[in-house]
Amino acid sequence: MAVWLVLAVLVVAIVALEYADRRRATSGAVETDPRRLLPVPVEQLGAIEVADAGRLHRFERDANGTWFYHGVHTGAESGHTHTADPALAARIERAFAAFGRTRIERQFALDRDGAAYGLATPEILVLVYRPQQAQPLAQYAVGHVAPDTASRYVTLVGSRVVTTIPTYQIDNLLALTRAANASSTAR
Repeated sequence: MAVWLVLAVLVVAIVALEYADRRRATSGAVETDPRRLLPVPVEQLGAIEVADAGRLHRFERDANGTWFYHGVHTGAESGHTHTADPALAARIERAFAAFGRTRIERQFALDRDGAAYGLATPEILVLVYRPQQAQPLAQYAVGHVAPDTASRYVTLVGSRVVTTIPTYQIDNLLALTRAANASSTAR
């Protein structure tokens, strides 16, 4: 009898969990994972900028939601238009989908100015924007590779917390900027 009672309780619990999951999925509410680096899913972003050693690389979504490499333009060039290169757009999409899944490995308090982690004068900055917004949603300073060589130090600009993320996530962004720049130069 006790076995049947435990089984019935388990069935009710499973049904309740499934119902809650389905309700959340149909409500359109997006649950953010606190262990993810980005504050929102990549699908909710309109632009991402990667500044590497003083050179800014801007990636934006067009009206159809397709990613393209924008680069930086002067005021005289503000009237230009962009067309997405399908091969590059697919590569950008894959790279940002992977970056959107970046998980925080460790977090600890930032001591002083972060120079020991390469965060006082970072060589790499990553800025993420919501669609049609001039101010970034978040700005990340990317520091040195950690002693384990598998992690990289990152901090949300203005935060007093150092985070480590997998090194390959930053390597992927830098490879994307090189490919986009090469593609842009070739055209």
